[in-house]
Amino acid sequence: MLARVLSATVVGIQAAPIDVEVDFAVGLPGCHIVGLPDAGVKEGRVRIRGALENSGFKLPSRRITVNLAPADLRKDGAAFDVPIAVGMLCAAGLIAPDRLADSVFVGELALDGSLRPVRGVLPIAAWARNGQARRLFIPPENAAEAALVADGCAVIPVARVADLVSTLNGTGAITAVSAPPLATFSPAGNADLADVRGQAVARRALEIAAAGGHNLLFVGPPGSGKTMLARRLPGIMPPLAFEEGLETTMVYSVAGLLGGRALVRDRPFRAPHHTVSVAGLVGGGPACRPGEISLAHNGVLFLDELLEFQRPVLEALRQPLEERTVNIVRARRNVEYPADFMLVTALNPCPCGHLGSPVRTCTCSLAGIAAYRARLSGPLLDRIDMHVDVPALSYRELTDQATGESSATVRARVMEARDRQASRAGSATATNARLGTRDMNRHTALDDDGHDLLERAVDRFALSARAIMRVRRVARTIADLAGCDRIAAPHIAEALQYRVLDRPVE
Repeated sequence: MLARVLSATVVGIQAAPIDVEVDFAVGLPGCHIVGLPDAGVKEGRVRIRGALENSGFKLPSRRITVNLAPADLRKDGAAFDVPIAVGMLCAAGLIAPDRLADSVFVGELALDGSLRPVRGVLPIAAWARNGQARRLFIPPENAAEAALVADGCAVIPVARVADLVSTLNGTGAITAVSAPPLATFSPAGNADLADVRGQAVARRALEIAAAGGHNLLFVGPPGSGKTMLARRLPGIMPPLAFEEGLETTMVYSVAGLLGGRALVRDRPFRAPHHTVSVAGLVGGGPACRPGEISLAHNGVLFLDELLEFQRPVLEALRQPLEERTVNIVRARRNVEYPADFMLVTALNPCPCGHLGSPVRTCTCSLAGIAAYRARLSGPLLDRIDMHVDVPALSYRELTDQATGESSATVRARVMEARDRQASRAGSATATNARLGTRDMNRHTALDDDGHDLLERAVDRFALSARAIMRVRRVARTIADLAGCDRIAAPHIAEALQYRVLDRPVE
């Protein structure tokens, strides 16, 4: 007997339907799975047989053939355990074929017949809703994320195979889950900007970066507060809009990092170690999983000790910083992940770390400093809007009990500036960092004084065309924070202040 069951897999953050065909035929007993399955799918036949037998279901001694269509799409993971098991039970006559109509099945099986959570349920739930499926059978741990988008499609959490069979046969019933209430947004958490002592210039730069979505580089000696500042950036950024949160949640769902959450509500903050590989940062590997830049989508990617990262890893950031997506091409698949993130980096000013310090003497030669900074390529440096000096603080500054502005106060100004940008662009998520050429000509027009000032800076520091554009974008954000419609020379002057690595080493 032949049985057909509908399931799905995930390619990137999009679901792809999979038809699971199960055939029982006369021949030597055995189970063969075809249709480009990986090792995890092939091993499922052992899990499935054990789960069914331990749940009280006995399969006939026949030759079992399982086909996963389309055959040219590689299938990976254990999410096909449940649809294959349902197909076997249907082919064995234990479930009526008409009971499977308009139903999608996803899940991994344990040997005792229970269902375990799998990756990528959120994109599958969105596809099931758009594909007019009536029911989506999934493990209980995945129910919250699936119910978030499965409006009109009943999300049915199944704990055990026996419960699934009784529900399909009409002898039992499992209550469908509804969308859970969204968690309260907690923007600052325990990392409040009021904890930062001194560093007025760096705090101002952090506010400008948050307001315009600009990439930021901190240059300073060890212990000056570069990491502390960077970790407080998500707390002054606007909360995620629902659409942004949904995109980010899909990436985390595919990566298996949701941790039981229904929706990612806080801006992601990812800080990979400097030993990360290219595949770990931009994505890839045998299953083309999302990398750190995609996990930082709509949030912040922080690279501490920037020059300790391998050169190929840093150069791999060039395209994603411009395109805001990453396209992973492998021999048999082409996967695209979103990668719209703010890049924040930190490095020491020289190999010993004490160049310009009023407390300790730098022991590096000019040639050594030049060679050290040359490890950061010019094209990548051009893609970073702001380079900010973070000097070492004196003892009195560190022990000063006076607190600066809180994250909530700064975030209010940032949101006002973002509202101005959204109103100007006609998009709720528009930022100055994304201004295209046409928008630049309209929204970043300079007066004569501004042109003269920028021209002198270009001649003195040899700024590239890309650097000029980024200075103008930063100046536009500074004007937005000041509530100005036009960019003036003081806005350009402040934007040029945040280009310390363009200046020669003295």
